[in-house]
Amino acid sequence: MERLSDWYDHPEYYEAIFGTDTARELDFLVEVNRRYGTGGKLLLEPACGAGRLVAEAASRGYRVVGYDLSEKMLAHARERLSPALRRKVRLYASPMQEFFRPELEGKVDLAFNLVSTFRYLDSEQAALAHLEGTRRLLNPKGLYVLGFHLTDYDRKKPEHERWVERLGKDTVVCNTREGLPDRRLRRSTMRNRLRITGPGKDLLIETHWYFRTYDLTQTRRLFRRAGLEVLAVYDFDYQVDAPRKKGEMRLDSIFVLRAAK
Repeated sequence: MERLSDWYDHPEYYEAIFGTDTARELDFLVEVNRRYGTGGKLLLEPACGAGRLVAEAASRGYRVVGYDLSEKMLAHARERLSPALRRKVRLYASPMQEFFRPELEGKVDLAFNLVSTFRYLDSEQAALAHLEGTRRLLNPKGLYVLGFHLTDYDRKKPEHERWVERLGKDTVVCNTREGLPDRRLRRSTMRNRLRITGPGKDLLIETHWYFRTYDLTQTRRLFRRAGLEVLAVYDFDYQVDAPRKKGEMRLDSIFVLRAAK
């Protein structure tokens, strides 16, 4: 077995796990944009990764701006775009807390980040800078659809998730472990293991990092500081007709945000 590190250096395997719901995710985003926002055609994806949603949106006629910290992910994103789609897409290398393009200010109809990447921002200052910067890019009626896993500070056991997918003749098994949250430091340890097996292949890609922790009170306070209001909250089942009822609490949360009036 060959051992490697950093799953972001291997976008093809990362996408084998997280790329299975791409069309359904974009269907959800398009309908949220229609119901709550402008319904417009200029989209922004912070931390766009290997570009699965960027490519899907461009194929449906949207103009898309994406950015990511990983050059390998961005290279994969560019390679997947046909010449026709490339004319609709702009991709940039940038951290989430620093991205700003003056030509986009006040023009983005819909920004989105769905898979907890927001929690990589390791301080209140960095999270606030990202949210405020994104808000400045939004059309006055534009939306930021932000999804991440909230924290239960009282839980006593680590959390585990496991997925299995096929990539050609290979099998990709993904195991993610989140350790117990530290309320004082506002972080939890994360470990991901990707095991890839197939003809002549046996790889283990193991990645370690910290996620910042948020309970609902901390989340809502941060949104207020960033000048954002919550229009609706959804689960990760992407059922646009089933927003959460007021007071309903679940940890997997997708927040539909707009600049506060």
